Amino acid sequence: MKRVRLPIVLFTLTLIAVSCKTGEQQSELKRWEAHAQNTTIIRDNFGVPHIYGKTDADAVFGLLYAQCEDDFNRVEQNYIWAIGRLAEVEGVEALYSDLRAKLFMSKEEAIAHYENSPEWLRELCDAFADGINYYLYTHPEVKPRLLTRFEPWMPMYFSEGSIGGDIERISTRKLSAMYEKGISFPESADLEIKKKEAELEPQGSNGIAISGDLTQSGNTMLLINPHTSFYFRGEVHMNSDEGLNAYGAVTWGQFFIYQGFNEKTGWMHTSTYTDVMDEFVETIVEMEGKPFYQYGEELRPVEVSEIVLKYLEGDQLKEKAFPAYRTHHGPITHMEGERVVASAMMWEPVKALEQSYIRTKQDGYEGFREMMDIRTNSSNNTVYADADGNIAYFHGNFIPVRDTVFDYSKHVDGKDPRTDWQGLHTVDENILVLNPGNGWIQNCNSTPYTAALEYSPNKKDYPNYMSIDRENFRGIHAIELLKDRKGYTLDSLIKLAHDPYLPAFEALIPGLVNAYDMTANQNPQLKAPIEVLRKWDFRTNKESVAMTLAHYYGTQYGRVGKRPYAMSDMEAMSYFGENSPLEERIEIFKTVVDELKRDFGTWEMPWGEVNRYQRLNGDIRQPFDDNKPSIPIGYSSGRWGALAAYGARYTNNTKKIYGTRGNSFVAVVEFGDKVKAKSILAGGQSGDPSSAHFDDQAQMYANMQFKDVLFYKDDVLEKAEETYKPGTRQKD
Repeated sequence: MKRVRLPIVLFTLTLIAVSCKTGEQQSELKRWEAHAQNTTIIRDNFGVPHIYGKTDADAVFGLLYAQCEDDFNRVEQNYIWAIGRLAEVEGVEALYSDLRAKLFMSKEEAIAHYENSPEWLRELCDAFADGINYYLYTHPEVKPRLLTRFEPWMPMYFSEGSIGGDIERISTRKLSAMYEKGISFPESADLEIKKKEAELEPQGSNGIAISGDLTQSGNTMLLINPHTSFYFRGEVHMNSDEGLNAYGAVTWGQFFIYQGFNEKTGWMHTSTYTDVMDEFVETIVEMEGKPFYQYGEELRPVEVSEIVLKYLEGDQLKEKAFPAYRTHHGPITHMEGERVVASAMMWEPVKALEQSYIRTKQDGYEGFREMMDIRTNSSNNTVYADADGNIAYFHGNFIPVRDTVFDYSKHVDGKDPRTDWQGLHTVDENILVLNPGNGWIQNCNSTPYTAALEYSPNKKDYPNYMSIDRENFRGIHAIELLKDRKGYTLDSLIKLAHDPYLPAFEALIPGLVNAYDMTANQNPQLKAPIEVLRKWDFRTNKESVAMTLAHYYGTQYGRVGKRPYAMSDMEAMSYFGENSPLEERIEIFKTVVDELKRDFGTWEMPWGEVNRYQRLNGDIRQPFDDNKPSIPIGYSSGRWGALAAYGARYTNNTKKIYGTRGNSFVAVVEFGDKVKAKSILAGGQSGDPSSAHFDDQAQMYANMQFKDVLFYKDDVLEKAEETYKPGTRQKD
């Protein structure tokens, strides 16, 4: 009997399992279709999706569906990276990026965070996954690189919205050195990394808030000017019958407006220099084959686990296991000499998601200020404006309380309990500016102590770890533009944000001209290019030959110039302009002139002929080709003090410069009885080269020609290009 019944039982169980799975799929499909029925997407004449949902969850569902329509590749890539599975598609080189992600949170921990979230947040996370999965269901022709199904716990890995958040500050090079060599990371190599990083376009953003006292309309205004890699964020509009109505930039794959505005409030994030991460050097001893770390007078066991990662090698997927170590300070991430270092950072994914979403629904300063009390916006400053006439600046948000006896800009000794974090500073204890008497606030990743000029916070009132007191050329530029100016309109604020003056070159170039004057008899071949620079007003434009000479000179000097000590960009430019050896300045300029002649046949190259915009395909890392069409750009690098930053990487194997980061999404907003705004994207809304919205804003971007933001539904309908429900779009 048993021989007869066993296969029948197995067959019955199989039928039950298949039936259950089919039932789950049908239930899931019904849920997707219900969301779709409650959601409408209206694409305007620039392809911007305006999502209207019955509930917030419906709006999130529609938002993720629309994002996938525009650039599924980037949505998927962000989560492949965030959840620590990049090596499965990019190979062994990405292993330590994945290990870094897993050191801070496992999949099981992410699931637990999701399951313990408030019900309203779980609903949004569910809608996030449903929106993407429904897109994949309705687009079988789309072949993901890895993630064929998205799960509602995934946003726990990607909760704050900035380019990589704090976790990218954990060095994968140091991590790999510890695991592969078991030795400290060589100081010389560390310095070389810092030198290479110094050559890159500076990361960061600009935020400016203007009070109604200084505007023609009497309404407050806000400049939203993130400097990110191009195409990193799309432009979207989210609405629901539950009170959501927010517009702005969304990081691909996230379900909240990261930098933007609603009808009553606006927020702009700039990268902060607040100390929010610390390194604790641990003293490890081994007892009976198990590691312990010293903490005061006691020995505590080191938490030990194993992380197994997959990676692609050729066409095969292989595995590699890593031991993972953790103290109460955080995971062990690298070594300092013979001692290991634990890295501490904000890791509150549920609260971070709550804060990121709640922010978008505030209708005034009181609610916005209360939202800031959640204190998980760790990597950002926030510039704020509202319809009630308030402007404000929050420098940082998550700031641990520390014992000021210790210097937390360096690693501290983990065995001393006094070095531990002692809770968080309140928002009132943090650096805060509210409605300053000068009528404006600016932050360009610069010191908060000049945010409102004479009405700025006083450095003496705050511990040193709250901010480094370091200015940059963008900050200097912004202050000079804002001083003693009034009568702002949206158009004049756009003009201010694109002012062509470059203060770095006023610090650098006169020193070169002086060096030539003192050595003219030795370098007569440099007379003509030096005369071009002598007459220059330090302003960039597409026709400027001086701009080309100055950019190449400043870039080359930054690479090879000898610095007597570690210097910021500002310090370096001033030193190279005033105190460096004369012969060094001349030799570097000679190489620049020779390089231009070699590459272009002449040094007399207008900046727009050299500095270009080009987008050939939808790849995340763009290819460039001097022989294919491109657009001249008059903007310049933020390194030189350009507010409208336009930066490039230098590994393109091209002769011309092609922008890859800087001004990407930019908006100017005016708050009053009704909100008014204008915006621009680098390129366009879609990542699909066949779309009309792949590069329809590129020439407008180059010409500083912003489009009107369509915030109210009547305006959206007037400019509607397509109206559809998810799953029914005809032009896909």
